Amino acid sequence: MSHLTPLPADFQAALASLRTAANRSELKLAELPAPARLAPFGVALGAEIMSGGEELATGRFILLHDPQGSELWGGTFRVVTYIRAQLEADIGNDSLLGNVAWAWLVESLEEQGALYSNAGGTATRILSESYGALAARPDAIDIELRASWTPEGDAFAPHLEAWGNIVCTFAGLPPVPDGVTLLPRRQRERDR
Repeated sequence: MSHLTPLPADFQAALASLRTAANRSELKLAELPAPARLAPFGVALGAEIMSGGEELATGRFILLHDPQGSELWGGTFRVVTYIRAQLEADIGNDSLLGNVAWAWLVESLEEQGALYSNAGGTATRILSESYGALAARPDAIDIELRASWTPEGDAFAPHLEAWGNIVCTFAGLPPVPDGVTLLPRRQRERDR
């Protein structure tokens, strides 16, 4: 016989808040298994942005909950995120890219009104060079942002919305005001 632990009311409320998040149409979300060893309760979402069969950006958003709290987190909830996108060489080689990626995170959280504390993370540039049978492939530069923070208050939707906006930014899709629709990526490139 298996014993399932009931979800705490705080975590149920957090899940309900996440369900109200308004995410951009370019962002395709899917629920993934949450890591079981990081906290007693968690939910994980994966995202990808595709264009013409090509992946522009991918990421994960994980909300962890420990009813006992964590001294390291400074609370009972923790958001853990990951975003990865391939960049053009001129952008990927910029030595300030990590600073820019972190600034995108902070600005997006502030713009969405997502209250938080104890933020930390890393931004990594990855250069991929191909050899042998793969030598014809062009070099590729990827950016990865791994970040976590402690949400403050009980509004979790702004955290998911902010993260979704960052994934779109990594994919090269600029922020869009309400009521404005972007042209498809191919159309924008052809109009240049």
